Amino acid sequence: MVRIKRIQEDKIDVIVINGEIDASSSIELDLTIAKSVGEGFKKILVDCTSLEYISSAGLGVFMSYIEEFKDSGIGMVLFGMKDKVENTFSILGLAELLHISIDKQEAKKLVDELSV
Repeated sequence: MVRIKRIQEDKIDVIVINGEIDASSSIELDLTIAKSVGEGFKKILVDCTSLEYISSAGLGVFMSYIEEFKDSGIGMVLFGMKDKVENTFSILGLAELLHISIDKQEAKKLVDELSV
């Protein structure tokens, strides 16, 4: 079971993930990110402090946006990952392709640099 919610702060869309992202809940994650982009947000933070697990389908959602975000000047930063979740990103080499920060404060600074 996963709960995904969006909170807007200072022209930043914060996507808060609570629970596990697997094949079925990855669809909800994808729709949430697409909604954020569709509403014109150029700065997106993904709060992973309550993310317990992410499957390859969930990782694929993030991967599917890398080029689009680069082309559109949209910055996305994930933050607050637990060690086991961060290890999943690192093992697959995604830590080099995605922007990951330790905490929200650092993520806000980084997203400002990424968005055009």
